[in-house]
Amino acid sequence: MISKLLKLFENLDYLSLISIALIIYVTQYYYKYFNRFNPLPGPFPFPFFGNLPQLYILHGGNLKNFIESNYKKYGDLFEFQVQSRNIVLNRAEHVEKILSSSSKNPHIKRFSDNDSKGFQELGIMGKGIFFNQEAKSWRYSRHFFTQAMLSPKFGNEATQWTNKLFNELEGYWNKLYLKEGNNKKKIDITTWFNQFTNDMIIVVLTGERSYTMAGYFNELSDNEKADRPSALIDETVNLVRAIRKHLMGFLMFQFVSPFLRHYFPYFKNKSDDLIQNYNFINQRMDAIIKRRRKEIENTPLDKPLPNDMLTSIITANTPRGINYNKTDDEELMRPMTDPEIRRMIFDGIIAGTDTTANLISYIIYYVARNPEVKKKMLNEIDNNFKDDKTRPVTENDVHNLKYCEAIVKEVARIFSVVNSIPRCIEKPDEIAGYQWPAETMFRINFDAIHHNKEYWDEPEKFNPDRWMVEGFEPKKNSFVMFGAGLRICAGRKLAMVELVSLMALIFRKYEIDLVDKEAPLKTNSSIVTACTELLVEIKLRN
Repeated sequence: MISKLLKLFENLDYLSLISIALIIYVTQYYYKYFNRFNPLPGPFPFPFFGNLPQLYILHGGNLKNFIESNYKKYGDLFEFQVQSRNIVLNRAEHVEKILSSSSKNPHIKRFSDNDSKGFQELGIMGKGIFFNQEAKSWRYSRHFFTQAMLSPKFGNEATQWTNKLFNELEGYWNKLYLKEGNNKKKIDITTWFNQFTNDMIIVVLTGERSYTMAGYFNELSDNEKADRPSALIDETVNLVRAIRKHLMGFLMFQFVSPFLRHYFPYFKNKSDDLIQNYNFINQRMDAIIKRRRKEIENTPLDKPLPNDMLTSIITANTPRGINYNKTDDEELMRPMTDPEIRRMIFDGIIAGTDTTANLISYIIYYVARNPEVKKKMLNEIDNNFKDDKTRPVTENDVHNLKYCEAIVKEVARIFSVVNSIPRCIEKPDEIAGYQWPAETMFRINFDAIHHNKEYWDEPEKFNPDRWMVEGFEPKKNSFVMFGAGLRICAGRKLAMVELVSLMALIFRKYEIDLVDKEAPLKTNSSIVTACTELLVEIKLRN
């Protein structure tokens, strides 16, 4: 029998063999699909590609639109197929176990072993916070990141830099848009905020200045140029562009299989480019760490060190560290290695740039479209600053601007910057009424939860006042602006300080109106939903 089969194959040409192999693969693929455990509704998948054709062809790679479309079609629980099967959870009750803040929560993994292969290939797994799935290593990195973020000195430093960099931003706006006789009337404010938050997060995390605002000013200005060395501007602009490309390319390594990335030209070219891009970022980050180590070594013991996060992390568990010998946990006693430091600082930059820049853009958009909200906000700001449009914003101001904080939360609810997040269960568990095996991938749909009528009164209405009601507390897991549970965003305090400070600095002095109040937001969605353009007219308040 075997000899007959061998003779049969000997008589077949390569095309026939490939055809037979394809038939076997497709048959096996759909056999597994139709016999999967807990079959749920969802878009029909294709061999090799899963639902990538629907994501990239029908929705242009826009993850937010893809998930929203399927949610409307299939309801509270559905699935889609990419590199792995993804179960989409759309209710607060469904995510309670996964987002539990208990230290005994076993589900801290973001990705299954299969889905993490692409990230391992890219070189970002196993260190830092966001892509670290090894509990001991993650706990170690999280400890130092949180410790640095919650330091009073770091908070004060962040507030001071917000004021300094906004003063620089004002200088560019005055020259381009507000100077008498200037013919530039329209401003793409979202691009400016992207440059601002890049400069802000890099300086507070690394202690080194970034000059992307200066680079953007030079790009727009016809005559006058920023008073910054062109070499420094070019250096930081290239780094920030590389970081943005890295952020927008994540889905390539999570959703696209190794086979497609290695052998399908479209995906191979993109993945190879992203790997080279990440190598460039690592080289730049290593150079920054090396310089800072040298500066610390050359600083006398009786002289203070800077308050940036990089310095705090390098000196952690060394005689120069502020908490040296203050813990009995042996796991947390060793100093961090350069690769660990690099990844943790990079995680902070990734988490703190596009998220903040896009959220302040969406705040501008919703405030401009809601005059009553704008009036209340301006009253609060004016009462707090007593018409002083120049004094620096302080942490006390941030705490006093409760309505501004309510606006931030309401914008984050109604138009989430991070629209969904992945989670993987490490042990068999019951989720959303079904029993699932270990390594099952879930995706939590923040948009659906934030717009559910069972959790929110008039969920489609932009209403910051809901957050001002005394005793108001959202239903558990129904508001996940910063995620929740053990992996809740460690930088959430910095984000709120920066956002509320920016609102005060902008609106106490400037009148900002949308060029087209009827136009919808222009966005593109991958890991974050990015504002691609927001045209406004800006002038000094009377």
